[in-house]
Amino acid sequence: MNMKKILEMKAKREDARLKAMAVLNKAEAEDRFLSEDEQKDIDKYEEEIRAWDESIGRAEKLLAIEPEDRSTEKPEVKPTPAKDNEKRFASFGEQLMAAYRAATPGGKVDERLTTRAASGLNESTPSDGGFLVQQDFVTELLKRTYETGILASKVKKIPISTNANGMKINAIDEDSRANGSRWGGVQTYWEGEADEITASKPKFRQMELSLKKLTGLCYATDELLQDAAALEAVIRQAFAEEFGFKIDDAILSGSGEGEPLGILNSGAIVTVAKEASQTDIITVENLIKMWNRLWSRSRANAVWYINQELEPYLYTLKIGDKPVYIPAGGLSEKPYGTLFGRPVVPIEQCSAAGEVGDIILADIGQYLLIDKGGVKSASSIHVRFLYDENVFRFIYRVDGKPIWTKPLTPYKGSATVSPFVTLAKRGA
Repeated sequence: MNMKKILEMKAKREDARLKAMAVLNKAEAEDRFLSEDEQKDIDKYEEEIRAWDESIGRAEKLLAIEPEDRSTEKPEVKPTPAKDNEKRFASFGEQLMAAYRAATPGGKVDERLTTRAASGLNESTPSDGGFLVQQDFVTELLKRTYETGILASKVKKIPISTNANGMKINAIDEDSRANGSRWGGVQTYWEGEADEITASKPKFRQMELSLKKLTGLCYATDELLQDAAALEAVIRQAFAEEFGFKIDDAILSGSGEGEPLGILNSGAIVTVAKEASQTDIITVENLIKMWNRLWSRSRANAVWYINQELEPYLYTLKIGDKPVYIPAGGLSEKPYGTLFGRPVVPIEQCSAAGEVGDIILADIGQYLLIDKGGVKSASSIHVRFLYDENVFRFIYRVDGKPIWTKPLTPYKGSATVSPFVTLAKRGA
């Protein structure tokens, strides 16, 4: 093994990364979701990149321990400080293995681990303390979380500073577009409309968010820990998907107590009443009225989020002889179904069919999410010592709420509008 071979492997890894980025950039430029084939391509490139990372890591280690040719005298070379990238783990699984070894009695602490500052009883020693996930692996875990989380990838997201535990944001306090109410109280006049111009000013409010903790716990047997690659695959997929699922669920229906405030529990939601004597689970009139109550500036970004059980009913809805729901492909030529030209996305977090929240028309860009420091990891052998298991814990500090606090009354008319619209409960 020589440096030339390693450089060739790195070049192939970079080629796979560029191909993956080309697929993502194409979908982003066309303002659409990834198609099924594109998602398969991304998964293939990610697997290829991970394989190259492992191969490159092994090759570099072998190169570092190759016996030195002593046939000729060589000048003494003074050791140089290790660069940051030389202290990195080759994979997330390798880092978890190192954390496990450090936690065992008499275990050696790998210098590539960084000990977390003590914050309570038994957390000041390596055997009981935690280790921060290396930054590049933290980023990857979060990236997979937001790719898995459908809603979380579309919110307005703001990271907060190291020393802060929350955020206060000033916002315009506006709930009506009537004269004298726009921007919370700004008023202007045409000349001659008033003998004396009355002063006016905008009105403000404060949004306050404080970090909540989303936690995950994993028990890993010694047998599983012998296979770092298998452990990495389990940890990455299971926790990324679960974190994404819970964040999406909180964005929709969080209580705001110990978790983010969800759209359905906020004062900003508009709930459209069912039709008189309605017996069908959903009607064309329901959809038209929901679309009509959506804030006009959100129409370009809004998405219909539905419980998948509603989808068969959408196929039957028509205005005259024209179908309202356009399935993926076909006439729409899009990888997703559409209603009034906007995507229809089934998600598990929507309420059961017939309940409030089973169909939601929302501009998720009007939802604010803050987070701090990425996903943190800690390990301990003591919690499940008798069961021959090690414990890995993940913590993500996050909070969120809709930017809107209430629906908006239009300039002319009385029906309020909002970026978040749902349908009232139907049935008995």
